[in-house]
Amino acid sequence: MPSKKAPNPIDIHVGSRVRLRRMMLGMSQEKLGESLGITFQQIQKYEKGTNRVGASRLQHIATILKVPVAFFFEDAPGTPDEVDGFAEMQPTSYVVDFLSSSEGLSLNKAFVRIEDPKVRRRVVDLVRALAGDE
Repeated sequence: MPSKKAPNPIDIHVGSRVRLRRMMLGMSQEKLGESLGITFQQIQKYEKGTNRVGASRLQHIATILKVPVAFFFEDAPGTPDEVDGFAEMQPTSYVVDFLSSSEGLSLNKAFVRIEDPKVRRRVVDLVRALAGDE
């Protein structure tokens, strides 16, 4: 039985950036799908990298999400900095993963509303202590 082809890392990255921006805007997969004239299941497939997003569709997504198309390719695997072999793992990948989760996005939104720098510092200290990273 033939095995399924694994998604291309670029398709996975672009999909994760679509998800990140959609979540930043508080938009559901259903709402994005409606705006594009497709189902939310198709949006799920794009976001997982299972299905590749065509150029015209990506342009339409960028317009709806109010970002330039280049946003979806920022820090993509195989960029010139990575290809040289001397670059370290992009530090922003864990940030994208964090902000792509509903917990990360909620935590980030709440954190930026804290105006007192001392309280912010205490929150960071609390999270580090909870993580065992004192």
